[in-house]
Amino acid sequence: MIRFILVALLALAPLVAHAQTEQQTLVDRATLSVQEMLGDPDANDARSMLRKAKGAMVCPRVFKAGFIVGGQGGGCVLVGRGNAGWTYPAFYGMGSGSIGLQIGVQDSEVIFIILTDKGLHALLDSQFKIGADAGVALATIGAGIQGSTTAAFRADIVAYSRSRGLFAGVSLDGSMIGARSEWNQAYYGRMMAAQQIVLQGEGSNPGAEPLREMLARFSNG
Repeated sequence: MIRFILVALLALAPLVAHAQTEQQTLVDRATLSVQEMLGDPDANDARSMLRKAKGAMVCPRVFKAGFIVGGQGGGCVLVGRGNAGWTYPAFYGMGSGSIGLQIGVQDSEVIFIILTDKGLHALLDSQFKIGADAGVALATIGAGIQGSTTAAFRADIVAYSRSRGLFAGVSLDGSMIGARSEWNQAYYGRMMAAQQIVLQGEGSNPGAEPLREMLARFSNG
């Protein structure tokens, strides 16, 4: 019996390691996006909003491709901000589909700066459709645009983005953001809801320390 358990654990180990590698890659990319986007000299407005933020969701690669039928998707991490600083990340996925006259490929980075408790709780839901909740005000601004975010300060969530590719800009309306509980479990070693991580400050993984430190760097100034 003991031998059987050991064989089962050995067989499972590569799967766990692979999952942790996927998640750590997403966390590392999110850290780089925060560093590059908020470190931009023209990102003063975004940094100012981050200092007042209740939380942030970072989507380091929102990939969109289309030829008549288009689709958009990517992985995201959500962190909260409390008295002890930024929490460890909870994992989310983003996806959408569209039909229309379009052609091209776009690779975007998006940081959702969450300014109110209402906005934070909306994203914490198991599924949140951007633009569908009339009670949550969301503003979208592009990287490098300065002095154009006066209205954004009245929003619950501000999506700060930059894009590369043939599409003119990143369109987030209609995108569905959903929790990935199985990724939380693999990354933290036990089943955890996003609310436990983001609101209650549970969970710990040293691989996420650079992300927390980078957010602290731009929000404590």
